[in-house]
Amino acid sequence: MRTPDTAFAAAAARWHIATPSTSARLPGVQMAGFRTRTSDPVDLSVIPYPAVTLLIDLSDGLHAIDDSGNRRQQSDVVLGLAPGRVRGGGHDIETLQVRLSPVVAHAVLDGSAHLTGTTAALEDLWGPEAARIHERLRAAASWDDRFAIVAATLARRLATGRAVDPEVAFAWRQTVATCGQVRVEQLAADAGWSRKRLWSRFRSQIGMSPKRAGRLVRFDHAARRLVAGHSPALVAAESGYVDQSHLHRDVMTFADMTPTAVAVAPWLAVDDVAWAT
Repeated sequence: MRTPDTAFAAAAARWHIATPSTSARLPGVQMAGFRTRTSDPVDLSVIPYPAVTLLIDLSDGLHAIDDSGNRRQQSDVVLGLAPGRVRGGGHDIETLQVRLSPVVAHAVLDGSAHLTGTTAALEDLWGPEAARIHERLRAAASWDDRFAIVAATLARRLATGRAVDPEVAFAWRQTVATCGQVRVEQLAADAGWSRKRLWSRFRSQIGMSPKRAGRLVRFDHAARRLVAGHSPALVAAESGYVDQSHLHRDVMTFADMTPTAVAVAPWLAVDDVAWAT
């Protein structure tokens, strides 16, 4: 079995990774550019992350994204929260990935709650603008130019899009800040809403219930701990799981693989480089 260090070395040897400068960053948005260093075929399982993800193919090398319904998608794809089994494959890949907080995604994607658990073509959400942006990105001279184009597009759409309720945004921030370990009752009380109202509004705007959102955030925190080399038993104890079996069930639910497999997953191995906060 590969250790986390060797998994990182293998992933880093395969990918060139670009990240934006401070000027191209927006709150609730993360971006990274990936280019394969070799022509070897790539086949990756996507590990769910508590964000809506845009995959923009800039090379025609990303052949398909397969979701749990065996639906094949090409070019620019949007992955909703917890999209199920998703794989990316191809060769000579060059792709720009954008992670959107679901609070931001609700505004820039004209309401994204319906995307939870599935994938969609960006063109279906943005219409002709998706093709225009795609061409601008392919014509850009550098990754910095590409990041600037995406940042400007998202900032404009965020300014004119439909914002989530402030109470829902607060509940999401608290969920992330506590690594998914805050109770729904506490969220509702702190937001000044009833539990029923928070549950309803959160689900309609974020795309899942506050409880399931907490599970997804907790899973992400646990996955990162596993990748860092900590044992499943320790991760379970420190991440709010009842026991190691509870952790195993949640990891299988979200990632469709065991905690041991998640610890060496290529998709996560370069997270500290691509998505450093």
